[in-house]
Amino acid sequence: MYSVGDYVVKANNGVCRVEDIVHLDVSNVSKDKLYYLLIPQADRGAKLYVPVDTNSTSIRSVLSEESAWDIIEEIPDIEETWIANDKLREQEYKEALKSCDPRLLVGIIKNIYLRKKKRQAEGKKSTSIDDRYFNLAEQALYSELAFAIGREPEEINEIIQDKINKK
Repeated sequence: MYSVGDYVVKANNGVCRVEDIVHLDVSNVSKDKLYYLLIPQADRGAKLYVPVDTNSTSIRSVLSEESAWDIIEEIPDIEETWIANDKLREQEYKEALKSCDPRLLVGIIKNIYLRKKKRQAEGKKSTSIDDRYFNLAEQALYSELAFAIGREPEEINEIIQDKINKK
């Protein structure tokens, strides 16, 4: 169970602060059920309610600073997630985003990057699905890494490039 003031990662919303633990006063919802009131760091005007008793992987503790640096160090060695089947590709992208797993996000980002390069070499544009999921995966990964190491998300790409160039 998380406490008020804890930071968590929520699938599709990024880093969130546990603002409160509340009962919802809504019809057809048990008055006994508790919910986390989450405030996304990227949109502090938004409010998310997540059941406290959820067994979902859609919410987890934010990475520690040490874990974030470990992932940044590992990025050059993380294999791209190659998905040959066009019909399954978008589903795999969605699952990676939903998982909130930074290593899966890196694998997807690498896959899409390599696909873009290959398509460019063939004189083709990248697909809109690849573009959309590349941006979503990069935003999810960079925002959590930045939060964990006390940097701005805009700085993360440069930090990662430095690590890759040193390997």
